[in-house]
Amino acid sequence: MILLESKNIFKTYQSNKKVKLEVLKDISLSIEENKISIIVGASGAGKSTLLHILSGLDRPDSGEVYFEQENIFKFSDERLAQFRNKNIGFVFQFHHLLPEFTAIENVAIPKLASGSKLKSAIERAEELLELVGLIDRKDHKPSELSGGEQQRVAVARALVNDPRIIFADEPTGNLDSKNSESIHQLILNLKDEYKKTFVIVTHNPELMNLADKIFELKDGRLK
Repeated sequence: MILLESKNIFKTYQSNKKVKLEVLKDISLSIEENKISIIVGASGAGKSTLLHILSGLDRPDSGEVYFEQENIFKFSDERLAQFRNKNIGFVFQFHHLLPEFTAIENVAIPKLASGSKLKSAIERAEELLELVGLIDRKDHKPSELSGGEQQRVAVARALVNDPRIIFADEPTGNLDSKNSESIHQLILNLKDEYKKTFVIVTHNPELMNLADKIFELKDGRLK
């Protein structure tokens, strides 16, 4: 089943010198449910911009993104934010954990933001830290965790609202091979056992091997 679809996406940025840079040119693609779709391409090809538009973090100049056949760019900014909070999980190259909060608090925050009670949010965060193998580190702050542990906390946080689709931008770009392998196994486990859908930007060949579908961007277009 097609979960997410883009049609004729164009995106242009203006440089400091007032030069218009066409970053995405007529991008149409479909993301299947319960699959790992990977976006590859050289630096500057527009991969992260495409990820941000597909996930509703950024709006295109023209074109549509449909989630279950509904055009998300017809939503108001407030409704789009609610849509993202409910349906979308994000994992970035830099984990973006809040340094003053513990692992369990970092995981629970999006659940609290969606209106859940503290007890329910903490219980859900504990479940997910158990899932990613970090329940014994739940009271540690990010500075007390290794890079691989921090990224697993970020994956748990992305899952806390039980999103339909998880977007990841270079999720192992900052990790050594051992920690990268642990994240790869976690992604596979989430896809196979929990029926999660992933859209991932990466340069990592091992991560590409997990793909059900690979989209290659070159000069703002799909090859």
